[in-house]
Amino acid sequence: MFELRTWKEKLGFSALLVLIAFFLFFPVYWALISAFKDNGELYSLQPTLFPAHPYLGHFVTAIMEGNILLQLGNSLITSSSSALLNAILAALAGYSFAKFDYPVKKPLMLLILSAQMFPFGVLLISIYPMLQAVGLLDTRLGLTVSYIVFALPVSTYMMYSYFKQVPNELIEAARVDGASNFRIFRRIVMPISLPAFITVTLYAFMWSWNDLLYSMTLVTSEENRTIGPGLLLRYINENNADWGGAMAASFLAAAPVVLVFAILQKQFIGGVTSGAVK
Repeated sequence: MFELRTWKEKLGFSALLVLIAFFLFFPVYWALISAFKDNGELYSLQPTLFPAHPYLGHFVTAIMEGNILLQLGNSLITSSSSALLNAILAALAGYSFAKFDYPVKKPLMLLILSAQMFPFGVLLISIYPMLQAVGLLDTRLGLTVSYIVFALPVSTYMMYSYFKQVPNELIEAARVDGASNFRIFRRIVMPISLPAFITVTLYAFMWSWNDLLYSMTLVTSEENRTIGPGLLLRYINENNADWGGAMAASFLAAAPVVLVFAILQKQFIGGVTSGAVK
């Protein structure tokens, strides 16, 4: 067990924590104060740690001008849909691998996990013509489907690992009572696996929300563009670099993610007890 016995050890450990926290949070703090500085102070040769005169113009411009609200809506639709579909598919696949025996189970599991061996750019080369062939290129549905591709392998393994810990006696008792496999999965296994389901949902949501490569390649129209490419193309390009506006828009874009995580975190804690009772 790790113990700090002397005051020197405690002081050194505290200094290490402060140093790590500085490297983690100072860039976030700098981005935040940059969003509240006007351009004169922002581009000054003498940087300041606090805004001399807090300026809200960057936030107003980000909301009133451009399409940030439309882009946030597109990101919310695609990320939420892909996260939910990914979690459902991962739960079904993980339960199958954990609780059923069939000849191709191990090869199929290895095949799914092997998708993580390839860079996302390589998978995009295959996804692009497939979406083009079915007419889903430059659509929110096509982007949603593409997000599932790189989140599903890890999500399936996470659900598989959790389902392996579910007692087989619980499932056998339900079968003796006449419950079908799907009813057992829906009414018994899923309630006690709610924490894993929420974790997988959060994982997929964060991946898709922060994506830039897929959303910038598969979507080209302004009405379907998500927040990542929208911020990049508007604030940082070959003709302009509006750092104050970029920082303000970035915090507006991060707000839904923080809100979703805060809500699901409470459900994550309550899911253990509610699932056990059921």
